[in-house]
Amino acid sequence: MMNLKERELSNQLFTTLKQQFPEIDLVEIVENQVQADSIRVRMIMPEDEDKEIEMREKASEISTDILLDYGYHILISSASRAEQA
Repeated sequence: MMNLKERELSNQLFTTLKQQFPEIDLVEIVENQVQADSIRVRMIMPEDEDKEIEMREKASEISTDILLDYGYHILISSASRAEQA
């Protein structure tokens, strides 16, 4: 079960990315079903491939900092607009 700090850090990750990449949208924050003890931030990615690569690199930096500072493994993943509620 996701705790309050994991949710807070996941939201912080998304908010930081949204500031630099306003075209992204949050779909959901969920526990990763494939890899135990990790969180997935599912979002609509930029349509431009270069921007998506840049955003994934930034997310990787932030996620690494979170892992080193707090011990939480938080990843981003792509979602479709149809999944957005």
